[in-house]
Amino acid sequence: MDYETFYSELQVKEKNIKDSIARLQNIFKSISRNSAKGDLKSLSKDIAAMETLISDYTGRLLEFREITESFDSREYMQNGDFAKQMLSYCDSMGVNVRGDFPAYEIFPYKVKIDADNQDVYIDRKKLACARPQYLISDIKQNREKLMKANFNANTFLNEIAEAYDKLSVIKRKEGGSKTRHFELSLKDLHRFLAPMQRFRRDYDMQSFAFDLARLYASDVEFTADGRQYRMGPSRHQSQNIRILDKNGNEDWVGTITFYSNEENNKKA
Repeated sequence: MDYETFYSELQVKEKNIKDSIARLQNIFKSISRNSAKGDLKSLSKDIAAMETLISDYTGRLLEFREITESFDSREYMQNGDFAKQMLSYCDSMGVNVRGDFPAYEIFPYKVKIDADNQDVYIDRKKLACARPQYLISDIKQNREKLMKANFNANTFLNEIAEAYDKLSVIKRKEGGSKTRHFELSLKDLHRFLAPMQRFRRDYDMQSFAFDLARLYASDVEFTADGRQYRMGPSRHQSQNIRILDKNGNEDWVGTITFYSNEENNKKA
């Protein structure tokens, strides 16, 4: 099953219905004119013509209904055709995707296919959609809008640095370390920034990952106090966060370190 093949058939029938409606509108205008000026002979002919057009329109609408009902959307989603074509459109449109049926990650969104109800969930929002091309186009457009939305990379970096400093104090006390700067888990920082579940609903890991990606893609390198930062992958795979760089390439980050050039030179 292929939705685009089905859709091309629908478009033909849609045009037929549109043409029928246009003819009905024209004859109705004629009816109104003849009624207003009292041309009863022409009015009678118009009514007869409208009856014929209504019959034609009803037939075309029934054809459209038959074609619509011939497409088994549940089977289409359950047998994997929808997912297969969705992945194909991701590839052709340059949209990075990971995962297996029924759950996928199309950064920065999580996509889940509910085959039984013919619904698709983008994060927690339900979308009634059985057309893969529309779904991926919509996701791509929304992602581009998000990328263009106002984002102050300087402010975000300073907020991360502030959380890093506070969490570092806690980690030093726990571990007895005297190191002035060290790697901290980005996931730990996220939990520190959004400590309660209700906060994480508003600013979940996907939102955090998207902000990290935008910071990563920006030209911002220094915090307000002159420190630089370095993000890198964690040795523990479960701690890594998937992001995309400004070219749409996949990358993984799990830790962050803030340091000054003076500290780097002393260490060297």
